[in-house]
Amino acid sequence: MDKLAINHWAEEDRPREKMMQKGANALSVAELLAILIGSGNTEDSAVSLMQKVLSHCDNDLNLLSKWSLKDFTTFKGLGPAKGITIMAALELGKRRNLQEAKERAVIKESTDIYNIFHPILCDIPQEEFWLLMMNQAAKVIDKVRISQGGIDQTTVDIRTIMREAILVRATQIAVVHNHPSGRTKPSNDDIAITNKIKKATDILNIRLIDHVIVTDGEFYSFHDHGLI
Repeated sequence: MDKLAINHWAEEDRPREKMMQKGANALSVAELLAILIGSGNTEDSAVSLMQKVLSHCDNDLNLLSKWSLKDFTTFKGLGPAKGITIMAALELGKRRNLQEAKERAVIKESTDIYNIFHPILCDIPQEEFWLLMMNQAAKVIDKVRISQGGIDQTTVDIRTIMREAILVRATQIAVVHNHPSGRTKPSNDDIAITNKIKKATDILNIRLIDHVIVTDGEFYSFHDHGLI
């Protein structure tokens, strides 16, 4: 016999009712995810199924957000529709973080730059190089992706960076890229590109305030390490 859907559970076991009575903060992550999928399988309730899923990513939502649809559908009772529902919820969480970062968009330190770009770069499998542009008061004007792929002199066009900054009349910029490997230490190419950008900004009287390397949970700041 199939496992009962949540609306057929005993009242004390229903996460929807628990949320209505006690608030979202009273629910575990597994219970919140169970509300999204609605039912489990012949062996597991929705909550126990989500507990199994979470155990495969060390109960880390950041790791879960990296999963593909194929990863979700390896679990009995998680078809494409349920997997997509979970992925959509995780994406909404990421976009909320982006919106909050945008509302705090005055750059005072390297952590501010990291907080803007971590939601953008933490889950992608390839390197991306971004430009952050600011006015004299260090308020963010805009951000733009410059390139995708490995960071070297062929993929990062210094002229493109300068053109983008001039178009919005930025007086300060920071450059940012991610290391999907998780290693924060800059490569020789990272250092070489930073030096080239610094020379170009000096000529145009634009201040390069930082180059930040983003990983999922850590970052490296060229400014903080005295390299800018």
